[in-house]
Amino acid sequence: MYLPYPGFFHKLSMVDVFVIMDDVQYDKRFTSRNRILVPQGPLWLSVPIVKDDKFHENRFIRINNSIEWRADHMKKIRNSYTNAPFFNLYEGKLQEVYGRNWEMLFEFDFELLKAAASWLAIDVKMVKESELNVSGTSTDRLINACKAVGADTYVSGIGGKNYMDEAAFTKSGLRVVYQDYHPTPYRQRFAKTFVPDLSIIDMLANVGPESTKVISATNPAAEAAPLAA
Repeated sequence: MYLPYPGFFHKLSMVDVFVIMDDVQYDKRFTSRNRILVPQGPLWLSVPIVKDDKFHENRFIRINNSIEWRADHMKKIRNSYTNAPFFNLYEGKLQEVYGRNWEMLFEFDFELLKAAASWLAIDVKMVKESELNVSGTSTDRLINACKAVGADTYVSGIGGKNYMDEAAFTKSGLRVVYQDYHPTPYRQRFAKTFVPDLSIIDMLANVGPESTKVISATNPAAEAAPLAA
C-alpha cells in the first residue's frame, strides 16, 4: 500500500512476521494511491505507473516518471499538515524519501512503510514473499507462506472470512485470528466530523507519538507466537 491507513498498522502491530506479497498481481485500489485531508475534504494522491505494467506482479510495477508527481505529492502533504501539531516530526524523512528518484513502485511504497512503522514504534520482521519461493493460490498460498516463516498463527483481515478455507489452516496445524479494527476518532484539521481511514500521515501529523496507542487500542490478546500476516 501507498502510505497505508491506520488499520493496516493495527494489523502490523499484532504480528511478529509480516509477509509482503510483492509477487502477486498489482491492485490499483491502494497500492499506488491513498487519501489525505485538505480543506475541501479527502484528497487522493496517486503515484502514476507505466500502464503496460498494470497486470504485472507488484514488484515489477514501474513508476511513470514522465509525470511530475513527487514534488506535487510532497507539496500537497505539506500544505495540508504544516500547521498540524506533530507534522514537523516527520517532514524531514518524508522530504528525503520524496526527494529520491524512484523507478519501482514497490520499493517506494516499502520505504515509506518502513518509515511509518518506525515512527509508530512497531518492531516487526518484514519479509518479501518472492524471497520465500511460495507457490499455490488463495488459502494454499497463505498456508505455505506461514510455513515458510515458521508461524503457527495467521492474522487475517475480517474480509478473509469470505474467501479463506479455515479447515485447511486447521488441517495444516495453523490457527487463524481475525483482525478486529475499529477506527478511533481523533482531532483532524479541516474536519468538522471525523473522517476515518485516511493515510497514516493524517493521524501522525495530528496525533504524533500517541498514534501507536490509538491504533493498538482494539488489539486482541495474542496467545501464540510467531504470528504472520
